[in-house]
Amino acid sequence: MVNCCGLVSEKNQPVPLKSISVELQVKDHVVSVSSSLQYVNEEERPLEAVFVFPLPADAAVCHFSAKIGEQEIVAELQDKESARDQYDDAVSSGQQAFLLEESDESSDVFKLSVGCLSPGQNAVISIVYVMELSVQADHALRFCLPAVLNPRYTPAASAAGVPEVFSACVIPYTLSLSVEVRSSDRISRLESSCPLDPLVFLDAQHTHATVNLSAGHQFDKDVELLLYYENTHQPTAVVEAGAAAAQPGSLMGDPVLMISLYPEFPADMMSSLASRGEFIFVVDRSGSMACMMHHGKDAQMRIQSARDTLLLLLKSLPMGCYFNIYGFGSRFESFFPQSVVYSEDTMEEALNRVRNMMADMGGTEILQPLNHIYSQPCYPDHPRQLFIFTDGEVWNTKEVLDLVKSHVNSHRCFSFGIGEGASTALITGMAREGSGHAQFITGTDRMQPKVMQSLRFAVQPAVDSISVDWSVPEGVTVDMLSPPINTLFQGQRALIYAQLKGQSSGTAEGAVTLKYKLKDQPVTNQLQFALKPIEDTGRMIHQLAARSVIRSLELEMRAGRAEAEAVRSRIVELSVQAGVSSVHTAFIGVNKDGKRTITGPLLQRRVPV
Repeated sequence: MVNCCGLVSEKNQPVPLKSISVELQVKDHVVSVSSSLQYVNEEERPLEAVFVFPLPADAAVCHFSAKIGEQEIVAELQDKESARDQYDDAVSSGQQAFLLEESDESSDVFKLSVGCLSPGQNAVISIVYVMELSVQADHALRFCLPAVLNPRYTPAASAAGVPEVFSACVIPYTLSLSVEVRSSDRISRLESSCPLDPLVFLDAQHTHATVNLSAGHQFDKDVELLLYYENTHQPTAVVEAGAAAAQPGSLMGDPVLMISLYPEFPADMMSSLASRGEFIFVVDRSGSMACMMHHGKDAQMRIQSARDTLLLLLKSLPMGCYFNIYGFGSRFESFFPQSVVYSEDTMEEALNRVRNMMADMGGTEILQPLNHIYSQPCYPDHPRQLFIFTDGEVWNTKEVLDLVKSHVNSHRCFSFGIGEGASTALITGMAREGSGHAQFITGTDRMQPKVMQSLRFAVQPAVDSISVDWSVPEGVTVDMLSPPINTLFQGQRALIYAQLKGQSSGTAEGAVTLKYKLKDQPVTNQLQFALKPIEDTGRMIHQLAARSVIRSLELEMRAGRAEAEAVRSRIVELSVQAGVSSVHTAFIGVNKDGKRTITGPLLQRRVPV
């Protein structure tokens, strides 16, 4: 285990990570992130360093390389087992090797093994990943570069494979960050939790701009960027050309379309359909909730932030609904034996008890309270809405997500990640599997709009009979690559990926129609799109589409709905073809041209994030 200040040698020397340089390339609603991490071995012996670092759960890692001196090794994506064997063989024979793999337990933890660094030697590791930008309550698109990864709580009885790391209190490395934005919509502004240089527009239409993080930034807190377009909630379509070298008809060889839809619900229908519901609040009261929200000044404790969020929600519930509040840690307890009617009296009693909630319940074991809640009968005509507040430090993320998914027909799940470093895999995963919405609260500044947005979504009626219909000219077919849409909220974006197959001799346009029902009332939204890409603009959308297919296959495999070995082979094949990481593949690079092998005992160093 790494201690808080980063134990890296017998003499407790600082981490061998010297600098991080990050470049962001934003295209409409998605981003490509290129990071370079510079290490140096300051020891007198060769060492093998292990660097465990956080990535957003929905990110797809698509490039990994290492430069040692003048020698560059570009890693290739392989089946994880064979990559591990190659790495072990290379390191044991004294060759330099690098291995990057996703944690088996949680998709937002990556482990980078940097093998065999000679004394005094530099290594620059380059990682590229792509991801979707989340939409905030005020329509901003949010990107977060995490400074910390919270340690995952593991019960004594479990030997889970989540690397246990603590955030570094002393961070001796520097960070530089540059952002380039290209958009089909006008860019209005870019804000950050950290000081930025002025935004520079590169065209008269204000659709192309760059900005840099101001020099001298200390990476002591998450870097949060908020990008505002003039018409964020307008539906858009982006077509990306297939790769010339890829097989036509394959996912990478055909054009791929990304549609962002913002469903519009008729206002008169919305006002007549608001539901009262049953609201169940589940609050993490484990010991880690006594930690601070972030390392900056004016930080409050996570449990305090959870209390403030919950107080705000309690005061805003609709009269006549049902509600209950659970606290959990190594055990759990509820305010009431079962949900009670929301009235002046029950609200006052709950408010008083919330104000006295402490982080005093031990570990983070969320399965027990969830199983108990799901075993309780629902109230007719009061749809169950589950609100979960946690710093996300659990070890069995995938088990929790499978449980939420198995009860999706009886409730909706709204999740709140409290504090920097909360597990994005857990928070966004619970909301996705529970047909709800996820929020991250890292300070007091924008807590209120986030909380009220989730509550607005929760009282919206559930939309059903959702269908996506394509209208394309003869000779062209459309393959949906995204899982079926099962949740729609007024004001929330839905991103759809699709593969365009075949050629059209005539019309250069297609259309997508989103249909759904609100309490048996049919609603239709339509968007036109061009079939031909304007220019070759990279592979970002193809890679995200491949990631979407891979995630669906991983879910199928865990649910046991398909032949496991066949699905695993399909995941490995698609992962290698698209060049994006999965739980069954890893990036491996071996320096076979080293002039001399490295001798002497290897030291292993766990490098804090």
